[in-house]
Order: sequence, then structure tokens, then C-alpha cells
Amino acid sequence: MEPPSGPPLTVIMVCLTVATGMLDAVSFLALGQVFTATQTGNLLFLGFGIAGQGGLPVVTTIVSLGAFVLGAALGARMESTLAAREYRWFPTALTVEAALLAAAAVAAWESGPAPVLPPGRRGVAIGLMALAMGMRNVTAMRAAPADLTTTVETRAMTALVSGSRVGHDARLGYGSHAAGRRTLSVVAMFTGGLLGAGLLGLGTRPTLVILLVAGFVAATAFLVPGLARRQQRNGKGEGKEKGKG
Repeated sequence: MEPPSGPPLTVIMVCLTVATGMLDAVSFLALGQVFTATQTGNLLFLGFGIAGQGGLPVVTTIVSLGAFVLGAALGARMESTLAAREYRWFPTALTVEAALLAAAAVAAWESGPAPVLPPGRRGVAIGLMALAMGMRNVTAMRAAPADLTTTVETRAMTALVSGSRVGHDARLGYGSHAAGRRTLSVVAMFTGGLLGAGLLGLGTRPTLVILLVAGFVAATAFLVPGLARRQQRNGKGEGKEKGKG
């Protein structure tokens, strides 16, 4: 079964983008200056760290990058296999993501703030979160919602400006209805980062923030099949009405 399309898919992806911002807030602010989703930043951090500048970690950045790549490979294998067998690859992928995030929370459970978190457990938590985000990128690319990758906003921001009255580039969406979707994508990432940082600032344990995101992703996975079936029924109903007309 394919994921829902149109507005339902847009809503799902916007919400998952918020979740991404929350996770990166936890990984960077509470687990030690490393991203688990925004791997462009990690590539730069790795370069800075190897050069010995900025006091940035090298080992945890490598762990995140490696786990992300592994997650992308495993996600591609799993989702393509499920799709070939006509199984529900989209909600299954979200369920696995939620399970990995829950495992990451367990790895850092009752550990307090990052300074007292043992390096080994911090590495495991970062690795599991990055593994989940690698799979998420595959899921988003397979679902193919325009301007909604759920983890990268540079392209959406560029398209938003270029396709606006300021950029006036018809090839990049000027005159279309893409601006709203692109704006939602950018705002969602900002909101997720703000929410994650705000929760940490209020004294919420990082593990609880991760669990909150895991629960949200799991709930989304539970709701997706129903949304897809409803959309299919509505599509069939509209097709019958047109046939009668």
C-alpha cells in the first residue's frame, strides 16, 4: 500500500519535520555538538574537528555519519522489498524509526545532562538516532512529497525565495501554489528546534524528549493506513460519479 498523497501526506511530512528539529536539538544541545539528522552540518563539523578547530568532537560525529549511512542502506533494502511484495512499507518504516528512537532513549535513560553521560552510552544513543534518521530520509524520498524532505531545509528555503515575487523564477515555482508548502517546511524545522530546545531549557530530560518524538512517530505510523484507505475509497467514489456522469 502506498502512502496517502496530497494534503494528508503534506501534513504528515510537516509533522515529521517538526520531530526532526526536536531530535537535532537534543543531539546537539544535550548529547554533545553533533547532529543526527542534518548530516551536512556533521560533514563540516568533522572537517573542523579533524583540523583541531572549535573543540568539536570527531568520534561522535563519525558515529552519527556512519549510522546515518547504514540507516539509509537498511531503509532502502527494507522499504523496496516491502513495496515489491505489496506490503505497507510507509507505516512499517515509521514504526521501525519509532522503535529505534525508543531504543536511543533507553540507551540514555536516567543519565542526566550530557556532561555526566558515559561516552559509550552517548555514542549508542547518537548512533540509534542517526540510524533512524537515515531510514527517515529514504522514507521521505520514496514518498516524494515536493519540498518536504523532513530533514533538510536549504533546498526548500532556496525554492521559497526563488519562486516568490522576489525571485520571480517561473522554473522554480513562481506563479504556482508551492510557496505555502515550502513555508510550512521551513517553519516546521524551526518550530521543532525551538520546541526541543525549549523543553531542554525547562529541565526536561533528553530521554523524555526523544521518547516524545518516538511516540509521535509511532502514532503517525498507526494513523497512516487509515488515511490511505480513506483516500482510496474517496478516489473510487469520485471515479464512479464521473463514470455515471
